[in-house]
Amino acid sequence: MTGSWVMWDERYTAYDFGPGHPMHPSRLDLTHRLSSALGLLDHPDVEVRPVREATAAELLSVHTPELVEAVRAASADPGSATGRHGVGTEDTPAFWGMHEASSLAVGGTVEACEAVWDGRAGRAVNIAGGLHHAMPEASSGFCVYNDIAVGIHRLLDLGARRVLYLDLDVHHGDGVERCFWNDDRVMTLSVHETGRALFPGTGFPGDTGGAKAQDTAVNVALPPGTGDEGWLRAYRAVVPPVVAAFGPDVVVSQHGCDAHFSDPLAHLTVTVDAMAVAAGWVRELAEEAAGGRWVALGGGGYELVDVVPRAWTHLVGVVTGRPVDPSTPVPESWRQHVLEVYGREAPALMGDRGGRPIRYGEWSDGYDPEDPVDSAIMATRRAVFPGWGLDPYFD
Repeated sequence: MTGSWVMWDERYTAYDFGPGHPMHPSRLDLTHRLSSALGLLDHPDVEVRPVREATAAELLSVHTPELVEAVRAASADPGSATGRHGVGTEDTPAFWGMHEASSLAVGGTVEACEAVWDGRAGRAVNIAGGLHHAMPEASSGFCVYNDIAVGIHRLLDLGARRVLYLDLDVHHGDGVERCFWNDDRVMTLSVHETGRALFPGTGFPGDTGGAKAQDTAVNVALPPGTGDEGWLRAYRAVVPPVVAAFGPDVVVSQHGCDAHFSDPLAHLTVTVDAMAVAAGWVRELAEEAAGGRWVALGGGGYELVDVVPRAWTHLVGVVTGRPVDPSTPVPESWRQHVLEVYGREAPALMGDRGGRPIRYGEWSDGYDPEDPVDSAIMATRRAVFPGWGLDPYFD
């Protein structure tokens, strides 16, 4: 049986916007350490794979030469960055080695996509990937290059007929949607907090794709305050039916964990437990719809110690076939490392809910038009379901 790949390189932590920036590289290091401490990487069918920088041709398959040149120039001299092409802004500051560090994240995703497509890996995960805001012509929202779009482009070049991109970050996956807005080979499906309340201010139900790709952009825009029950209900009510209708050859998913209740940059109230459930559902989705071919990526998430390492370790566990029970104690060695390096107590358990079940309900149980989450779900179903021959009320 084909095993799983975990893409990792210590140089991932060189993707560093500096002290005080929300997207600190410690979250990658802590995730890898926690996955290791739980023994998820110590199995014959799990390969921890080194990565390479993306080539110029790979970057230019999505990005303009002007953006790549601006990143290269800022990489060599951060002080020269002026904000052109989104490089050197408050959100996406310039730093020494910016091009090389960003290219490494892209290269990890491209290699993961290639391995899953050609069968060397059944599934693969790259926690340094998931940089979904970068546009073809500009860096944006902490994302220098768009590794996701480059990886999907590579899958299409290799012969994939249909690629599902599923984005579970609290922010709309705007950069990937832009790249494939008019390409009916790619479905971009984003479950996020409404753009009326959150960056980037896009991703509304009526945004359904270009003239040549109608109904291939699917946006579920949830109200602030949505918690586990509503978040999982939204997934169940939209993702499985529309994906089954689309019929992908491969699934690429982004697992930003900034929907968490303690994330400082957003307003949803999801727990690590629900994120672990969703990761398991994505694996099932890939098995049912795409022959098991699945590339899982990281993304946002800015509670660096309590949330990101646990959420993405759950993802690593699901990808490698060893899901972690949320009641599992966090290894004492990892907690001691956090105390020594960061001077704070780490969570004691791998979950937040203390074993309490999540009662999300199925859409078939009934639709409540007075409920804000159900209203958001129905807006998406009405916008795209008919184009796929689905009934917004009953399918």
